[in-house]
Amino acid sequence: MTLTQLEIFSLVAELQGFTSAAHRLGISQSAVSHAIKGLEQELGVALFRRHQAQVELSDIGAQLLGRARAMLGLANTLQQEAADARGMKRGTLRIGSFGPTSSTYLLPKILNRFRVAYPGIEVHVDEGPDRQVIQWLDERRVDIGFVVLDQERFDTFPLFEDQMVALLPAGHTLAGREHVSLKDLCNDPFALTEAGSTELVVRLFNEARLTPNVRYRCSQLLSTLETVSRGDAVSVVAQASLPAGHDPRYVQRVLSPRVPRQVGLAVLDRRQSSPATLAFIRIAQGLAL
Repeated sequence: MTLTQLEIFSLVAELQGFTSAAHRLGISQSAVSHAIKGLEQELGVALFRRHQAQVELSDIGAQLLGRARAMLGLANTLQQEAADARGMKRGTLRIGSFGPTSSTYLLPKILNRFRVAYPGIEVHVDEGPDRQVIQWLDERRVDIGFVVLDQERFDTFPLFEDQMVALLPAGHTLAGREHVSLKDLCNDPFALTEAGSTELVVRLFNEARLTPNVRYRCSQLLSTLETVSRGDAVSVVAQASLPAGHDPRYVQRVLSPRVPRQVGLAVLDRRQSSPATLAFIRIAQGLAL
């Protein structure tokens, strides 16, 4: 069993295909097939079920995937610790990012400083909803992730605080108010943005024992903005996620009571994090975000 075999196994599982994994790795499909076949023969189990062009993990394959990713993560940490002794000239950092707040507002500033300090570190950024980043951390698909705090099962590092705001069509009857309550937002169709802070929005209404009339579930903030701008719905979003500049089609109003939102970085275990991961955290916390 080699690390290369485990890397190929993990990538085939992620992409659900031998051809896709071969393209990502820049090797032939036959090389991918050979690596998986060798691993299956050594372990004595079938790791995948084949369905024409696609493959899916077998039950034992799904069970072993987490172990494989943990081994790859440990190997990466060992390599980066050695690289750290040489001035961290090589290595890989995998980052999970969600929504405009982290992907557009926070991440570019941090990466700019990180690239200058460690130009030899290869950075991979995966983007998805906030709950997806949590899953990637649990599955060890990323080394570090942007999250909405608190996240008790991770080691976390606060970075930035903004607030949740009500998003209303410009001509809405509530647009003339300075403050809007969650209860006020239950009288109209509601657009739930699933790109970031979804869990926080849902929890806010649940804790207030309120049920918004969710008519739209938007995978991207831009879809939510368009839905609200047309007058089709109201919403609750993070203030820092909104585009810079004034758009006359919608307005934002402070929630009453105010709802702060803290965004930070999370890792599974700081003690096992690679030097590149720890360097990224230091740079992020050192910036005035």
